[in-house]
Amino acid sequence: MDFEHESGRFFKLDANGQLLAEVTYQSIANNTAYAIDHTFVDPSLRGQGIASQLVKSVVDLARTEGKTIQPLCTFAVHEFETKPEYGDIWRRGAAE
Repeated sequence: MDFEHESGRFFKLDANGQLLAEVTYQSIANNTAYAIDHTFVDPSLRGQGIASQLVKSVVDLARTEGKTIQPLCTFAVHEFETKPEYGDIWRRGAAE
């Protein structure tokens, strides 16, 4: 699925402009890392791996920018705990 991107979020809207899916993130640690703080997928789209794709969008952005990620929301934490390929950019510790 292709997502739209604006500062602090990747998202997908339906034809009527209603939010279908979203991940939000913010800069932390003097702009050297991102904190993923929210994921949402409309119930009609759940079970299709869309939330994982959203988190991966932030991961890809962070890698491109040479930043790390601190997952804060429950889903993002789960993704980082179960995907060893995210270990290189996982920032552990308190968000600043």
